[in-house]
Amino acid sequence: MFKRVFLTFSLALFGLSCTAAEDSSVTYEEGKHYKAITPALRTSNPEKIEVAEFFWYGCGHCYTFEPMIQQWKKTLADDVGFRGVPAVWRKGMDLHAKAYYTAEALGVMNPMHQVIFDAMNVDRKPLSSQADIRALFVANGVSKEDFDNTFTSFGVDSQVRKGVSAARSAKVTGTPSVLVNGKYMIDTRGAGGQAGVLQVADYLIEKERAALKK
Repeated sequence: MFKRVFLTFSLALFGLSCTAAEDSSVTYEEGKHYKAITPALRTSNPEKIEVAEFFWYGCGHCYTFEPMIQQWKKTLADDVGFRGVPAVWRKGMDLHAKAYYTAEALGVMNPMHQVIFDAMNVDRKPLSSQADIRALFVANGVSKEDFDNTFTSFGVDSQVRKGVSAARSAKVTGTPSVLVNGKYMIDTRGAGGQAGVLQVADYLIEKERAALKK
């Protein structure tokens, strides 16, 4: 019941953020609402304007942001790409990052992304071992062998290292944070809240779109 009520409230906030973002009179300032990243980071697909969300499954703020960003993703134009980047700044978080990339590699991001969020934030499971994470995947239809082979693979380890490098280069200090096209970092403090992050992201996407047209 709580989750349904919360989702309704979050979507209402999202609707307000869309209205504000569509107001062409709204402008945002570098150094106040977002930070410029110099030099800009390389994006995964230079043919699109990339939005990267740095998050952690154990972060309560990321958990409340998740339904908002999932709805926002549905509004993105075809020239915008989105990717998640699990943050790792202490021991144990690497396991959660590996869980994300494992779900991605196995093609089970839906439902596993939300399952992992719920496990850590609703069920209060720390997921502090490979065995803990494996149990979630197996309970959702993934074989033990497929999980173990993927979780311990070079490909997943490589993705984790790339994510750590990107977060370090972008000077990520907290989650959730959103990076637009490798150039502009947005956090909830500067943007004035989670809905504000999406408003500023919309503004910066338009800024990049206009720059590309030139």
